[in-house]
Amino acid sequence: MSDILQANAYPLLLPALAVLLLLGWLLLRVVRGRKGGLRQAIEEISFDRIDGLVIPSADEGEILIDYLLLTSQGLLILEVKDVKGAVFGGDKLQDWTVINEERRYTFSNPQPALYDRIASVRQIVRDVPVAGRILFLDGADFTKGTPSLVTNLDQLVREFGETDKKAAKFKIEAFKPHWELIRKAALS
Repeated sequence: MSDILQANAYPLLLPALAVLLLLGWLLLRVVRGRKGGLRQAIEEISFDRIDGLVIPSADEGEILIDYLLLTSQGLLILEVKDVKGAVFGGDKLQDWTVINEERRYTFSNPQPALYDRIASVRQIVRDVPVAGRILFLDGADFTKGTPSLVTNLDQLVREFGETDKKAAKFKIEAFKPHWELIRKAALS
């Protein structure tokens, strides 16, 4: 009797395994799609990058930078936020709130910390333009208006993308010595 049950179980095992593999593949594509969009945007706008950079603070201590990008417009500090839901934030609000189907939570306004990061990088490179953006990945919806320095992937590429890569290389060469100063200032 058990031989008959085992023989009948094999035809069911293969379709079940196929369904599990398909679900895993779909889940992986969704996760990679969100991060892949970030990776693609960074590759499109930058000629070099440093991830997880730690440099001396303009005051004292250390500053952590998610991404520092070398663009044709200068250096770009990118702080990434991956939140889903309605985001209520403003330039002068101390805390920003996220409300989604699962929960409601607050986090500190990221703009003051970004200004500190910009000041610290400027202290090192002096004469190179330094910009900063807080990038909210897809899934964040600023229903009451978007605060300054906040962007999404499409806006980031429009603002910092370079259509003429050949001409941009001349600008990049002028920034290279300053880029090396940042690398040397990095704390291990």
